[in-house]
Amino acid sequence: MNVKTISAKVFSHAAPDKAKRAGVFERLPAVAAYVGKKTLVFLFMMFVLSVIVFYVSRLTPGDPLEAFYGGATQSMTVEELDAARARLGLDGPVTRQYLKWAGNVLQGDFGMSLRHKRPVLSVVRPLIGNTLILGGAAYVLVFLLAVILALFCARFEDSLADRLICKIGAAAYYIPAFWLGVVLVLLFSVNLKWLPSSGAYDIGKAKDIANRARHMVLPLVVMVASHLWYYAYMIRNKLLDEVRRDYVLLARSKGLGKTRILLAHCLRNVLPTIVNIMAISIPHVLSGTYIAESVFNYPGIGSLAVSSAKYHDYNLLMLMVLLTGVLVIVSSLLAQAINEAIDPRMKTRMELD
Repeated sequence: MNVKTISAKVFSHAAPDKAKRAGVFERLPAVAAYVGKKTLVFLFMMFVLSVIVFYVSRLTPGDPLEAFYGGATQSMTVEELDAARARLGLDGPVTRQYLKWAGNVLQGDFGMSLRHKRPVLSVVRPLIGNTLILGGAAYVLVFLLAVILALFCARFEDSLADRLICKIGAAAYYIPAFWLGVVLVLLFSVNLKWLPSSGAYDIGKAKDIANRARHMVLPLVVMVASHLWYYAYMIRNKLLDEVRRDYVLLARSKGLGKTRILLAHCLRNVLPTIVNIMAISIPHVLSGTYIAESVFNYPGIGSLAVSSAKYHDYNLLMLMVLLTGVLVIVSSLLAQAINEAIDPRMKTRMELD
């Protein structure tokens, strides 16, 4: 083999790599435009959300001064009440209050909690971990069990077990989460005394994993029961659609078992749809976390959001709304990006292939 032959082979292998690198660089402007567009959409939606919640919260009946002063407002004169509102930034037109609040937020200052009488960030920071642990555990359990349940129902389609699971799952989905939570507390906490009815851990046992796990059992049962069949049914139907495809009949004719086909081929083809469902479901599971925290008095973002709305703690309520809005909007944009990547017909301006 002479030098010319070797050089030709080297350049022939290098040419595709060079072309591939050139293609990546050519797509950079499109990627930047795509990310920029999604960022603008995100910022606009956050702005609209903050404006709506800020104005609506001011229209609800109640006096936010009661969150700060408690019952002492009953004995305060009109002049003292006006002075107190001025000190807390609650005087003047709502538009001026919003502009002042937004300006402070852009500087990283989210204000002071009227009820807790300290910066709202210091109120929220210790509770974020509790919500992430509870919500994350519920999220993983819901989809792990949903996939297992969907595979079982698809494997034994139209059997007695499949029909029974479908009926029980549909009934469980329509049971109100708060009612189920109360029933579980009465049964397992009040009567049997097996599990704690509230809190994230016992006093002095914040680092005890087993103690935390015991406090999470009832909230997790409520959240899984409220969401499991909704997603299991969707995945089951997708698997059944896949089972009826021609390649499954061909595999069966070659002697492959139904279970093996279901796990090795059908599930793999349905995985992109499952990932998309998981991205879309984040707000749904998050709302379930908020309900569970309220029912079981679990110290987290959900219970804090409810109490901030109840006591007209405006600054704390706005931070709760922003945190929830960020998660919901980001998950929606993520789901849209996954859809565009899976289905080329849904791509708008950017070609990913």
